Amino acid sequence: MALLLCLVVTTVALAHGCLHCHSNFSEKFSFYRHHVNLKSWWVGDIPVSGALLTDWSDNTMKELHLAIPAEITWEKLDQVARAVYQRMDRLYQGKMYFPGYFPNELRNIFREQVHLLQNAIIKSHIDCQHHCGIFQYETISCSNCTDSHVVCFGYNCESSEQWKAAVQGLLNYIKWHKQDTGMSLVSPAFRCLESPRLDNPTLENAVECFKQH
Repeated sequence: MALLLCLVVTTVALAHGCLHCHSNFSEKFSFYRHHVNLKSWWVGDIPVSGALLTDWSDNTMKELHLAIPAEITWEKLDQVARAVYQRMDRLYQGKMYFPGYFPNELRNIFREQVHLLQNAIIKSHIDCQHHCGIFQYETISCSNCTDSHVVCFGYNCESSEQWKAAVQGLLNYIKWHKQDTGMSLVSPAFRCLESPRLDNPTLENAVECFKQH
């Protein structure tokens, strides 16, 4: 399990929902919304489908249910977006559908999108374990579409020397960040690294802290 030191660089919220940050989102969903009235024999499907498309981004953020920041790499965002657009385009290639079919398909695509986003975000955090020590990767913040990055600590060290260097690097990073910003980036589970008794934590203190979790 990797220790996550999440640093989020944000500004005033501009958008909500990971897919909203993709460069083709506005064009694609504008087309979907404007052509929704041609997809169902039943007039009642039109406002329901329109609402699903209009609220797509906000509902995405509500359904992610992540215990970690909703931040995704550009590469993974592009992969998810392409998968969603492919399914949506295929749905729109059909003519008119029987009552209830079209909004149900939209819900299925929405749920698949949420699942893909969850997996992509979580996998990036898990991949941190394949590194030794402090590691950083660039992301996009799903909450406001600004560039951000995640800093984490990986445990995949092959020798005691690498392990010692990794933990010392973590301690140095924590000290530097607190001095620079006055804020903590350490997961609550590892706040023993920032105990008042450890104003100058040592390598031994850190190792003992990790053994507790």
